[in-house]
Amino acid sequence: MRHIFFSLLLPFLLVSVARNVLAAEYQSSSTQQHHLTFEPSNEKFYTEAGRLVQRQIDLIARIEQALINPDANRMRAVGGQLTVQVKTVENFLHRQHKNSHTLCSKQADLARNLVSLPDQLTASQAQIYCSLYASSQELLKLTPVLDRLLSRRGELALVRQLPLVTGEHQSDPVLSIAPMQYPHLRKLATPFSTWEPKSPTAASAPLPVIGRTAKTAIANYVPPVQPAIAAPESSLTTLATAKQILAATQSSFPPEIRFTDPWENASILDRFAYDLDPQESQSYAKFLELPRTGIFRVLQYSAYQRPLNTLRNRLQPSVNERYPFPSLGDAQKRFNPSLALQVQGERFQLRHPGVDYSFMVDVGDVPLEKLDGKLQAIHSPMREFLLNYQPPQNLDALQLDRRRFLTGKDQNWQQKQTILAHAPAKLNHTYVVRSLQFQIPEKMLNGQPISPEQLQQISSSDIILAFRPVRRRSDGSYTVLWRVLNQLPTPQIQQ
Repeated sequence: MRHIFFSLLLPFLLVSVARNVLAAEYQSSSTQQHHLTFEPSNEKFYTEAGRLVQRQIDLIARIEQALINPDANRMRAVGGQLTVQVKTVENFLHRQHKNSHTLCSKQADLARNLVSLPDQLTASQAQIYCSLYASSQELLKLTPVLDRLLSRRGELALVRQLPLVTGEHQSDPVLSIAPMQYPHLRKLATPFSTWEPKSPTAASAPLPVIGRTAKTAIANYVPPVQPAIAAPESSLTTLATAKQILAATQSSFPPEIRFTDPWENASILDRFAYDLDPQESQSYAKFLELPRTGIFRVLQYSAYQRPLNTLRNRLQPSVNERYPFPSLGDAQKRFNPSLALQVQGERFQLRHPGVDYSFMVDVGDVPLEKLDGKLQAIHSPMREFLLNYQPPQNLDALQLDRRRFLTGKDQNWQQKQTILAHAPAKLNHTYVVRSLQFQIPEKMLNGQPISPEQLQQISSSDIILAFRPVRRRSDGSYTVLWRVLNQLPTPQIQQ
């Protein structure tokens, strides 16, 4: 009976023992895998550390821009991003070694193998580890600076209380259901006291009158002064130190991990938006070998204008300062005329500051190489007018001719067609321009009188040139070839 009971019980015992053995083996394997996942493998360490280094580099670039930008939202955004980045780096470092300060204070000894490395870190990993720690400690110095500068930005623009990331209900006295409000740090902060009337375009704006007092469109209106913001030198030194630390540690990463340079990318995007493509000058190298020729990108009128009711740091160079108009004269001289050509709508037009003015003629598909100083490739009536037009010597008469060319009114040139200072923009057409430019003193531009002797000493130029658009981009800008055809005697203002 005992043998019968044991024989019946034996299969269950075998199954139970086998199950316990399998469970023990599975538990041992699972525990081993669990420990392996938390051991810092080389690939995982370099991947995560490379991501943190890249984020830190990008953050440094954003902080540099926020220091010189009047927008309060940008300053507030980088302040929050700095806090998140420092905490993320601390968590990563803590997972690798419990005491970052103790380990990295002996970094010089680690580099010379005078101190033993932690078991889980190699020499290159220890260098990356301490570089992340050192750069984070440097950036952490900027936290009170960013808070202080954010309050200063609050003097320029409205800094609203930041809602929760998940959104907040905004109370409304009329609507029974309050709308959900979300943070919008990517939007520009609303400036204080910068209401600006909608200004007319360059084509319809009233021309200023030089030498006399003229009425303004809005009585007693004074345009708002744009802020002048300079980044604190101590902050720039801190950012440069952190940037240098991260640049030195990039060589410790495997070659397959690469880093992008946000400053280089920003420069490339800026040139892409406003400058020529590198291959364009090479494509027209033969033409550019001719004397007094050039190539440049003609931008839309809006590229040079600050949007209304927005803030701009007046210490930062504008588009016109970063990409100046080509010079037409000798750079060694005190007065150097320029080809200030831009696109207004769908028309080419030169900018006319002071009493400058010009007129242009579309001569069709005529290569620039076939044009000369006598304009023999142009039909006779228009050629004679371009060559023989005499600018007035009286200041008021000079401005009268200026208005005639800009508006097309009251023209008595003995020509059957109206001659304007602008022309429709057409690709692969050649335009001949007569440009008159004067270096008006600042005192005269402000409405103050000057003596007749000072009036006669005003520098000026009278140039006949031609330009030809050879490419049009999707933003409405053109790549233009230009050539100076003739330098006429300089006009004089007698009275």
